[in-house]
Amino acid sequence: MNQYEEQAFNEILEWKRKILKKPKLFQRMTKGMQDKINEKIPEKAHVVITEGIKNFVKLTLTGSQITTRKSEEAYYSLKERDEIFQQKLSTYRKSAVIEGAGTGAGGILLGLADFPLLLSIKMKFLFDVANLYGFDTKKYEERIFILLVFQLAFSSAEKRRETMELIENWEERKLELVELDWQAFQQEYRDYIDFVKMLQLVPGIGAVVGAYANYNLLDQLGETAKNCYRLRLLTTPPTL
Repeated sequence: MNQYEEQAFNEILEWKRKILKKPKLFQRMTKGMQDKINEKIPEKAHVVITEGIKNFVKLTLTGSQITTRKSEEAYYSLKERDEIFQQKLSTYRKSAVIEGAGTGAGGILLGLADFPLLLSIKMKFLFDVANLYGFDTKKYEERIFILLVFQLAFSSAEKRRETMELIENWEERKLELVELDWQAFQQEYRDYIDFVKMLQLVPGIGAVVGAYANYNLLDQLGETAKNCYRLRLLTTPPTL
């Protein structure tokens, strides 16, 4: 393991500590607020969100509408992959910000349209990242892994611990994950983002909230994806 890989391994350990720590009081209170907001969301919004996430899961598992290609990236070092990753994240993040600002400025109907559009951006991003780090997304098991990465990024503290255990022991556990409970999956995602994304529907501030929310959601997904794939590549701790 070279110096850069040792640095990356230590960054992974720090990232794991951060996402697995117990939620603060404010975060627990926010979850309670999300539950109350969830009760007041119009039924139409529930349908749009649920169908959007259901389609996201289905398209991810089938690989539909996702085209990836192998390139010289297969021979890149981890440092080179990480550098290319930052470029890709920047590109996808800009797309998400533009889309969030546009739909947020358009009122409730366009605000609702943001959910499936943002999911599409996230799905394409995750397929791109998986291939960048050398994993073949034509394989069903790798598409399951993509959904686990997504779930790790956007779920409760309890679910994160459970998902992290699956990711860390992927080679031993992947055969168990032939099917995914998409209803539980979509509820975790909705609970995580409802509070800030519902503010996107508020006239006057929707555009600002939409852009800000999408920027941060892509950032969070990017950090999670990068470290999950690094974790699979760096299976051996650095020697001291």
